[in-house]
Amino acid sequence: MIHRRTLLQLTGTAAFSALLPNMGRAAIFPDKNPFRYCLNTSTISGQKPGLLHSLEIAAAAGYDGVELWINDIYACLKQGNSIDTIANTISRLGLTVENAISFSTWMVNDAAQRKAGVQQLEEEMKILSSLGCHRIAAPPAGVAKNDLIDFQKAGIYYREILELGRKYNVMPQLEFWGASGTLYCLGQALAIAAAANDADARILPDVYHLFRGGSGFNGLKLVNGQSIEVFHINDYPGDKPVNEQTDADRVYPGDGVAPLKQILTTLKAMGGTKVLSLELFNRTYWQQDALQVAKTGLEKMKALVNML
Repeated sequence: MIHRRTLLQLTGTAAFSALLPNMGRAAIFPDKNPFRYCLNTSTISGQKPGLLHSLEIAAAAGYDGVELWINDIYACLKQGNSIDTIANTISRLGLTVENAISFSTWMVNDAAQRKAGVQQLEEEMKILSSLGCHRIAAPPAGVAKNDLIDFQKAGIYYREILELGRKYNVMPQLEFWGASGTLYCLGQALAIAAAANDADARILPDVYHLFRGGSGFNGLKLVNGQSIEVFHINDYPGDKPVNEQTDADRVYPGDGVAPLKQILTTLKAMGGTKVLSLELFNRTYWQQDALQVAKTGLEKMKALVNML
C-alpha cells in the first residue's frame, strides 16, 4: 500500500559519505526526481469549472494528480453524476487522486460532535476509496479558536481515525492551520502525531501555514521522509505583515519571499516521494483562464525543483 511503503531515510549524510567514500554523492542523492506534481482544485475554484472539468484541466496542464475537496465531490454527485462516472473520468485522464480536503470535526472534545465528525469522515473515506484515493486531510475543523490542546487526548483522537482509515485504506493526514489559534504550528502537529503512537501517522504541511503560524521552516529537518507524503506548495508576499495575510494572499511558488529552495532541498534530503500539491486561493488568478493558471503553477513548481 502507498501509505506503508518503505522509504529511504538519510541522516548524517556527510558522516555516512565519509565512511563509504566509494558510494559517492550520486548514490546518496539520486538524480531521480522525488517529487510528484499535483493540482489542488482550490487553485482554479474561483472559475467554477466543476469537478469533472477540473480533472480535465489538471490533465491538460500536465499534472500527475489532483487534490480534491469533499464538498466538490458531493456537488458533482448532486448534479446527477455517479461515483463510477467520476472514477472513470479520473482513470481515462490518467490522474491519481493524491488526497482530499475534509472538514470533519474529529478533533473536538465534545463527544457527540466528535462522533458525528468521525461518522462523516467514514462516509468520506468510503467515497474516496472508490475513487482510488488513499489519503484524506485531517485539520482541526470545528475546534474553537485559541482553545488549548491536550496533546495526549488529541493523539488518542488521531489514532482512532487512523484505525478507521486502515479499514478503507484512506489514511488521515494531520493538517495544521496557521491562523487557527489552536492547531497552528508544526511543533503541535508533531506532538499530536507522536502521542498517537501509530506507525501510519502523517503530517500535511503547507508553506503558507508554516509561515502564518510562526513555525518557520527549519523544523522540517526534524521530520523523517516517511512522515510527510503530501506537501502544499505556494508562496507569500513580503510586503504585508504576517498576521494580516490570509489564504487569498497566496501566490505562485517563486513569486513571493518564501525560502522555497531551502524547503524543497529539505524535503528531498529527508527521503521518500513527496507530492507537491499547488494550493492557492488567489482571487486575481480566479479571474484568469483556469487552464493557464494551472499550467503556470506547474511550470513554476518544476522550475524551482530543477534548481535543486
